[in-house]
Amino acid sequence: MKRKGLVFLSLLLILTMVFTACGQTTDKNQEIIDSEKTESVDKDTAEKDEAKLDFEGRQMNVVTTSEKYVELFDEFAKEVNAKVDFLSMSSGEVISRIQAEGGKPMADLWFGGGIDAFMAAKDSGLLESYIPKEADKVGSEFRDEEGYWISKGLTVVGFLVNEELLKEKGLETPKTWKELADPKYKDEIIMANPAISGTNYGAVKGILDMYGEEEGWAYLEKLNENIPFYGKRGKDPEEKTVAGEFAIGIIPADKSSFDVGEKNNLTVIYPEDGIPWVPEGVAIFKDGEGADIAKAFLDFMLRDENQEKLAELDGKDGAQMIKVGIGGYDLGLPEDKLIDQDISTFGTMREDILKRWEELTIGK
Repeated sequence: MKRKGLVFLSLLLILTMVFTACGQTTDKNQEIIDSEKTESVDKDTAEKDEAKLDFEGRQMNVVTTSEKYVELFDEFAKEVNAKVDFLSMSSGEVISRIQAEGGKPMADLWFGGGIDAFMAAKDSGLLESYIPKEADKVGSEFRDEEGYWISKGLTVVGFLVNEELLKEKGLETPKTWKELADPKYKDEIIMANPAISGTNYGAVKGILDMYGEEEGWAYLEKLNENIPFYGKRGKDPEEKTVAGEFAIGIIPADKSSFDVGEKNNLTVIYPEDGIPWVPEGVAIFKDGEGADIAKAFLDFMLRDENQEKLAELDGKDGAQMIKVGIGGYDLGLPEDKLIDQDISTFGTMREDILKRWEELTIGK
């Protein structure tokens, strides 16, 4: 009898321990579930708060190469309740002005322009580092690994040609860079100074990459003989060709140039022997008062719907978007003619290239 009582007590003790352990496990599991729910709620709340950024009463100042992007910035301004003001300026002018003003930022956001200028600005300590959301969906060759700049797309270089003017002078329409250096086109060509224009720096860098250093500079010497002077603004080649002052302008072959060509009975030509291309940069100026708004814009810009809008504004007939799955070549741009360029040296070679260019074109 005593033995049975002992067995019964032992069983009772074991069951008590089991139920206690189960209760503790259940409590712990419930704690985990409750914690996960809290984290999920906190995450949802954070995402909602983030989506409701409000910069009421504040303004973001933007330096841009073109005001064709106003529609995109208007949508951003409405979303974050901020104002946006624009200053139109070529990429080379941006660096010159900031350096002249002792590094003082002229704006908060730098939107568009040849990537060489952005690389130079980073080296000069003029930019602020920020890695936006979805930056990992942009190829590593199109963004700075430290977050000082990111590309918004590519600009390709082509010719804007007044075929009627050439015909009057008994000249054929040039289809290649090689033809452009023919002495018969002397004084018929205009190009912007590559120290000012990121597109035309891209043209020079592309030609050097295509021909090689020695042959490339020999070619540029011949081309220089056909150009009476170099435009002081990035828009000069387009505007002066439209005005009939020149028969051929070396230009960014984007949607606006095609529109200009159609409106003025001019033709945009992609050079058949090689098309230079330039990554278009976006960056945040260091010490800008609206740097936080600029960071929000970079996040906004990389969202798929806004990349599609940007592709639409840039025009898929002349721009290639660089985020995976967005935009693409269209309306005749021959992909296989793009020059195999070394982007890594766009910035590091800039000073040497421009110095030699200045020596080559002295007096113009």
